[in-house]
Amino acid sequence: MKVLCLDSLQQVGIDVFLKEGIEVDVKGKMSPEELAAVINEYDGIVVRGATKATEVSFANVSRCKVIGRAGSGTDNIDKVAATKKGVVVMNTPGGNNVTTGEHAVAMMMALARQIPQATASMKGGKWEKNAFMGTELTNKVLGVVGMGQIGKVVAERGLGLKMQVLGYDPYVSREDMARLGIEGVTLDELYSRADYITFHTPGTPETKGMVNAATLAKMKDGVSLINCARGTLLNDADVLAGLQSGKIKGAALDVFPAEPPTDFNAPLLQHPNVILTPHLGASTNEAQEKVAVLIAEQISDYLKKGTIRNSVNFPSVSAELMPTLKPWLEAGEKLGAFHGQMLDVPVKEIKIEYLGEVGKLSTAPITISILKGLLQFQTEEVNLVNARMVAEERGIKVSEAKAARSEDYASLLKITTVTEKGEASVSGTVFGASPRIVAIDSFAIEAELSGGLLMLKNEDVPGVVGRIGTFLGEHKVNIAGLQLGREKAGGLAVSLFNVDQPVQGEALESLKKLPNIKSANYLTF
Repeated sequence: MKVLCLDSLQQVGIDVFLKEGIEVDVKGKMSPEELAAVINEYDGIVVRGATKATEVSFANVSRCKVIGRAGSGTDNIDKVAATKKGVVVMNTPGGNNVTTGEHAVAMMMALARQIPQATASMKGGKWEKNAFMGTELTNKVLGVVGMGQIGKVVAERGLGLKMQVLGYDPYVSREDMARLGIEGVTLDELYSRADYITFHTPGTPETKGMVNAATLAKMKDGVSLINCARGTLLNDADVLAGLQSGKIKGAALDVFPAEPPTDFNAPLLQHPNVILTPHLGASTNEAQEKVAVLIAEQISDYLKKGTIRNSVNFPSVSAELMPTLKPWLEAGEKLGAFHGQMLDVPVKEIKIEYLGEVGKLSTAPITISILKGLLQFQTEEVNLVNARMVAEERGIKVSEAKAARSEDYASLLKITTVTEKGEASVSGTVFGASPRIVAIDSFAIEAELSGGLLMLKNEDVPGVVGRIGTFLGEHKVNIAGLQLGREKAGGLAVSLFNVDQPVQGEALESLKKLPNIKSANYLTF
């Protein structure tokens, strides 16, 4: 196997690949077009922040399986394009938590004591001792917007500085914050009480421009802002107006809407009360070496073992869980394939039920396997990575439910498709490591899902199975297995024939015309 390491990845990361027997090419920054020209020479790609892997880069992917970002942000990777082509996108979200958090604290302290401005003054030959009167941080109120791992680092450091720390995060409970000594509050309350506000939220449509004229009006006069998260969080024009009016005492910015900024002479960047650093949040030797090792280990594990960790476009599956999960992934894909081959109209909804012990597993990968199995008969463009995206693009509603018990099995997987013709369901389980179908709609029937499978619905009357056997023999089709199921004696029945030769074309059409046959389908697994 072979990987391409870009953007001056640290040697410790390259050494991980070499130790695993993976060949490595090391290059600097590449343009999207340059990456596109070589991407099919590699099984995996590693980037930091300089190389932009755009839609162009993934346009003709056939070999590359994974691209990893040595760092937390993946803004420089077109995740939609990668997903469509089946390329797993990984990052190392925890590798620079401490470094980025410490940088935010350093920016806050620099704001409090005006250290950059005082340094520039002295280097200009001045001794302006009274011009840079600072403020103590002790007993001041620190507001942390976003209480993820980085936000927690900042909050903990703030407590160590004897500050009162307020936290806001809609996804973290106030009880969890209280255990750390942090007061959980609403965002408006944080704005109204904090002397220093530091932002640690992702860049999303909801957070874009969250600091604007309206939110600034809710803040204390003389507030100080620190942004080491995403440049899009602040409305630059409104922040500049706040600085000019004195509403904002100072701002420390490590991130910008465009990096590098398109205009270094912009009024906001040149304002005397603004401190700037060129996206240094993760820039320590310790952090860069850590994320280099982490991404190399993750990509190596994926290429050699199929283990997925810290993927942003596919559920993570640990090496420890894979032996238990693998039979269910196979069962899900085959049960999905059963549905996919039976459909002759578009599917509107897929209902998935995890009953019994299987519901205790990580079911997200199983759901994706089901979608891949079903959709592969509708489009050649589907794979495990993009299956959920393809379902969304086709307007298919996917619902999942779990129940603690199954009536007849320790674990049961039931898949129901909804089309304009109504609902159809199939249920399966795993015996040992072997996936089995155990029900089709209301018919209890057990069969192995492998090779070719001839499925017939017929009237439950004498002679049907014999005629089918004779027919298959005349067409040189060997029967490897036979399973029968029925609702009631003399009613509708289902027959499943495992066959060694395909039953297709004219042979299948002729089979449908036999007496008492209601339908016939040839399925492959």
